[in-house]
Amino acid sequence: MSPRAGVRPHPLSCEAKTREERDRMAIRAIALDIDGTLTNDEKRITPRTKKALLEVQDAGVTLILASGRPVQGLRALAAELELEQHHGLIVAYNGARVVDAESDELLFNQPMSAADSRAVVEHMLGFDVIPWIVEDDQLYIERGVSHIIGHRGAPMDIVEYERRHCDLVLNEVDDLLELCDHPQDKILVAGTDTYLAEHWRAMREPFKDTLSCMFTADFYYEYMALGIDKGHALRFALPKRGIDASELAAFGDGQNDVPMIELAGCGVAMGNAIEEAKQAADMVTASNNEDGIADALVALGLLG
Repeated sequence: MSPRAGVRPHPLSCEAKTREERDRMAIRAIALDIDGTLTNDEKRITPRTKKALLEVQDAGVTLILASGRPVQGLRALAAELELEQHHGLIVAYNGARVVDAESDELLFNQPMSAADSRAVVEHMLGFDVIPWIVEDDQLYIERGVSHIIGHRGAPMDIVEYERRHCDLVLNEVDDLLELCDHPQDKILVAGTDTYLAEHWRAMREPFKDTLSCMFTADFYYEYMALGIDKGHALRFALPKRGIDASELAAFGDGQNDVPMIELAGCGVAMGNAIEEAKQAADMVTASNNEDGIADALVALGLLG
């Protein structure tokens, strides 16, 4: 993929457009990935970034949280950033579901069919991975399955990690296929990072033409309905607010952020982003640990 016009693929470069171009740009909405973008490595929003995002909302900009997390996993962050008071949006499940943060109105939903959900779960039986399903605030996993994966050479309780960060209730079931009798927003699969790097193509193979399949972290591989991604969801949700994609700034760091970075009038990759995200972006800002979002908002003229 070739870089978009003006990109400066350097982790500390914020300004990609000329001042004249930025002055012409009317940014009315900001979409933010969560892990690796909005939150630092401690999974917290830094004080400067929080202050910046509250200020731009007070100025009338719509804030959108766009994540692979379920809706439940975004509610605490939405509350912290006062999305309800500012009529923000929540894009969850990698774009399979969009809700109004104020009214909880469902603005867009495109789940996988029950047959596709079942096929994914059955296919995962041939791999050393942990599939699970999230519905509302419930995390479903098969009873007796190990919760431990390897990450960067160390053991990690991935189920507890997901449960804690997304505020979910763990439910162990005898057979995960029991939940595949109705459509699902996504099937999430966790595994040791090195194992997924070696086997993801085989995991994707039966579904490469029928589902959206992607990494959301080096230990997460996910399956959604065909065509579903964050950019696709925003194409449907933004017009409901009278906002054009050219008026959107989108921030991200991972593979699943590329579609919304490409969609946005101003796509911003974090300094810690993968190369694919940086190549897709209009600008590259500082990392998630260095207030990269706040730096970019200043560079774009949204903050003093």
